[in-house]
Amino acid sequence: MLPIIQVGDVLLSPDIITEHFCCDYERCKGVCCVEGDAGAPVTLDEIAAIEDSLDAVWGDLSASAQAVVDRQGVAYNDRDGDLVTSIVGGKDCVFTCYDGDKCLCALEKACRQGRTRFVKPISCALYPIREKQLSNHLVALNYHQWDVCRDARALGKEKGIKVWQFLRDPLIRRFGSEWYDELTATVAELEKAELA
Repeated sequence: MLPIIQVGDVLLSPDIITEHFCCDYERCKGVCCVEGDAGAPVTLDEIAAIEDSLDAVWGDLSASAQAVVDRQGVAYNDRDGDLVTSIVGGKDCVFTCYDGDKCLCALEKACRQGRTRFVKPISCALYPIREKQLSNHLVALNYHQWDVCRDARALGKEKGIKVWQFLRDPLIRRFGSEWYDELTATVAELEKAELA
């Protein structure tokens, strides 16, 4: 078993390096947007960006989601005191929209169509990695294994894609390309040491 890995000011749980993952959207249909008991973690900067994007996505939101946003805004503090996106019916993210039987993120859809520049909260893009700020100015990244992602684990194993590889672009978005290059070099060193 690998120890906790440190790259810059970021601590990574070893399963981010060792476990396989590749979203299987055709099978899961985006269920992570509508399951759970809280919204996606967001920062104050992301809340401002989401509020700036509201006009672009408003028509894609359900009437129930629009009512929640009108009543409490785009985010709230969950039971742990964390800022998260508002939810409908105790589970569905207010930014969930549908394409047939598939769940889509209205924010991401609008961004891909050029209607807004904000993609979606980094916590959504990084999933199944969860980020935690530590008191010593370090950031901890942990791999969250959720039953609804079993197809993603199977597809990742089939394709030989590890969590950190699948999340390359979101990790670069969050920490930068130099940081990701350092992570890649660190993983190569660890693999080399394991083979020695």
